Amino acid sequence: MSDEVKPGFVRVRLDLSYDGKDFHGWAKQAGGQRTVQGEIEDALRTVTRSSETYELTVAGRTDAGVHARGQVAHVDLPQALWAEHRDKLLRRLAGRLAHDVRIWRVEEAPPGFNARFSAIWRRYAYRVTDNPGGVDPLLRGHVLWHDWPLDVDAMNAAAERLVGEHDFAAYCKRRDGATTIRTLQELRWERLPGGVLEATVRADAFCHNMVRSLVGALLFVGDGHRPVDWPGKVLAAGVRDSAVHVVRPHGLTLEEVGYPADTLLAARNLEARNKRSLSGRGGCC
Repeated sequence: MSDEVKPGFVRVRLDLSYDGKDFHGWAKQAGGQRTVQGEIEDALRTVTRSSETYELTVAGRTDAGVHARGQVAHVDLPQALWAEHRDKLLRRLAGRLAHDVRIWRVEEAPPGFNARFSAIWRRYAYRVTDNPGGVDPLLRGHVLWHDWPLDVDAMNAAAERLVGEHDFAAYCKRRDGATTIRTLQELRWERLPGGVLEATVRADAFCHNMVRSLVGALLFVGDGHRPVDWPGKVLAAGVRDSAVHVVRPHGLTLEEVGYPADTLLAARNLEARNKRSLSGRGGCC
């Protein structure tokens, strides 16, 4: 599948962050609900005085209530429009966008770049506190309160059994035609000095609800409700387990998206579009 930019257009990379509290996720929706994509596309159309809406492609669609610190998107703009607005676009977008979404960088993308298909990993953080007094009021929109003491060592022991390439069907909400095979590159917990527990979750890609389901399973291990080997057994079973709780979205933040060297972007685009299986690769999704 070709990812060439249409003649007369320029592909522009946007690096951005947002507080997901008042958004119904990233993707535009019918019915006028507020979304990150909708807000940025509207602002871009306004500040460039365009009659047309130029659609964004994002590295990872986030659900309602999920935050992002290091989100990446791209948009293809007419060359003349880009030439006219490029030097002032960042400041004008800052003046137009609401304060819960910020664009930090706007630049012409290298050849072959695709915000979604060029990415080689996405890194999320999920933050929890088991403080018996609850969550710091200044962090309440980004930290989950878990009303049981948590054993970080047990959670990390359970997490080790989930790392690698697996079919994560047991931890994903299925979507027709979409694979649930993913390579989980990193999953670990750390108790920070302020008492917040932070999970680092990094993978080549994620399926729907995967991170929040993994966190939910590991919290059950951490508070003693399930043994260390339970999350691995759920994974091996390959079916959704009603005991796996999908934790609330506000503790989750997309922290960073990784890309290969510019010379490898085109090859990565093709690889990412191949539908995976554990026995081999093939077919275009």
